[in-house]
Amino acid sequence: MPNRLIHEKSPYLLQHAENPVDWYPWSAEAFEVARRADKPVFVSIGYATCHWCHVMERESFEDPRTAELLNDTFVCIKVDREERADIDAVYMAACQLISGSGGWPLSIFMTPEREPFLAATYIPRENRFGRPGLQQLCRQIDKLWRTERTRVMDSVTAIRERWVKSFDFVPGGDPTGDLLQAAVDRLHTEYDPRHGGFLPAPKFPLPHRLQLLLRQHRRTGDRKSLEVVTHTLDAMRRGGIWDHVGFGFHRYSTDERWLLPHFEKMLYDQALLAEAYLEALAATGQDGFGRTAREIFTYVLRDMTDAEGGFFTAEDADSEGREGKFYLWTEQEFRAVLGERDGARWAAILGFEAGGNFREEAGGGRTGENIAHLKRPLAQWAAELGVTAEELEGQWRSVRQKLFGARQKRIPPLRDDKILTDWNGLMIAALAKGGRVLQDAAYLDAAARAAEWVLARLTDRRGRLLHRFRDGQAAIRAHAEDYAFLIYGLLELHRAASDERWLQTAVRLQQEMLADFWDERQGAFFMTPADQHDLPVRPKEIYDGAIPSANSVAYQNLLHLSGLTGEPRWEACAAQLARAVSGTVQRHPAAFTRFLLGVDTALGAARQP
Repeated sequence: MPNRLIHEKSPYLLQHAENPVDWYPWSAEAFEVARRADKPVFVSIGYATCHWCHVMERESFEDPRTAELLNDTFVCIKVDREERADIDAVYMAACQLISGSGGWPLSIFMTPEREPFLAATYIPRENRFGRPGLQQLCRQIDKLWRTERTRVMDSVTAIRERWVKSFDFVPGGDPTGDLLQAAVDRLHTEYDPRHGGFLPAPKFPLPHRLQLLLRQHRRTGDRKSLEVVTHTLDAMRRGGIWDHVGFGFHRYSTDERWLLPHFEKMLYDQALLAEAYLEALAATGQDGFGRTAREIFTYVLRDMTDAEGGFFTAEDADSEGREGKFYLWTEQEFRAVLGERDGARWAAILGFEAGGNFREEAGGGRTGENIAHLKRPLAQWAAELGVTAEELEGQWRSVRQKLFGARQKRIPPLRDDKILTDWNGLMIAALAKGGRVLQDAAYLDAAARAAEWVLARLTDRRGRLLHRFRDGQAAIRAHAEDYAFLIYGLLELHRAASDERWLQTAVRLQQEMLADFWDERQGAFFMTPADQHDLPVRPKEIYDGAIPSANSVAYQNLLHLSGLTGEPRWEACAAQLARAVSGTVQRHPAAFTRFLLGVDTALGAARQP
């Protein structure tokens, strides 16, 4: 029998709608039920394309005995972190304080007042490696809640004292060029000169780091920064993190060589990486960078675009119950598509091994399957094979089409087809920049079409932005990221098309963002609007992880609005934001590289590419 999630729109929540766990969506009703029943609350946070979320569901949430223990002990709540990034941010901060780490699925145990007392990420069903499994945790927490409640509440108090401060920033003076240099020096230190990227594994692309290094090169002529960028972008393109058959980047590499990816494909990665490759093209003139950007756009416009123009969220890592199955090849499958002669040649070029080069992340065992990658560029292979680079490239285009056609007959991964305002803003910006840099009107048209769609479909009756659209329904109050990233996309559209309507809309949205999210006391933007009160802590972020923070992008937006409109309040607001966070940034500048792109702009040290 379906649980309450059957009425939701989120693909992630709907994945759990048939679980025997009596799930609630995040709601006042769920916490009221917990208060009346005097039960603690278990909140499980994840997203539809998360591999380890699928593992925990199969092991625990589909298991009748574990579900019975969860239902008896807790009121259970499921949250899609991509719908409610604010909930995820607040409780991820708690998890990092409690456990010292974070990730998804995020498992939070809290009181009916929404105060956490225990947190973890993936939890196996049974005890493992001396750590309690979910079944044992249910029994332990049930006993503590019933017989030693004071211990639980003491834990709540101790956590809250640090938790409420986790979103505070240290103010400082106006940022200087010293911050830029400190970040660049740190990135040079963390650079992996053998494989590219930044140590250690797992390796995430982190394109804003690369963009900062490109700005450093343009500003100072620093050859080391350019080398780090070009080596990293080339290594990612040759590695298994790049889908050589269907295009697009997987989420990150589990190893230091960029070979073994975590196979999700996220819209934000495609957008941010396309920008990095475009900026590398502008810095070097090397056509290969432009080609990668074009192929990212090919993937997005082919597989990730709604018929009306909006962009879908992600594609799963798993298909047919296995991570990466859609993307992997046995040598037998490969030769069946290409024939013995071409199969042998291209298996060698694409790094296939007789026993398979793919290893499962959990156990590390070989599966006999291969992931396509290039240990060296095709031009080097051409010289070895006695053909021109152009001839081998032409052969590869034919081979790739055959492989793509064969792969299309497989069962594809789940596509998370919700449309998010913030991630669409990033893709709009990337396509607009692609249209301008690559001189391709099709990309500019796609960006404009998506912007028009978002502005028409993802607003409420008052004209305020909403966060998520799916299955004909727009819902969820927009977060600061929605405003910041969409404004960024509109400003890039204005820059590429010189159309004043995009600038006017950006100004209107920036005014709304200031009214609803600005911290009048300390400066910078909160993540949630002022009239949202369903969290015990109001988050505010500046850290630039896989996705940049709203404050980092807003800082650049404000500076650009100041230059475009001549309105002094935008520059004043940008300066106030920068001073509100500069003390925090100074502690570890390399963690705030998207913010430092704004510092670069503010200092006038480099013209934006």
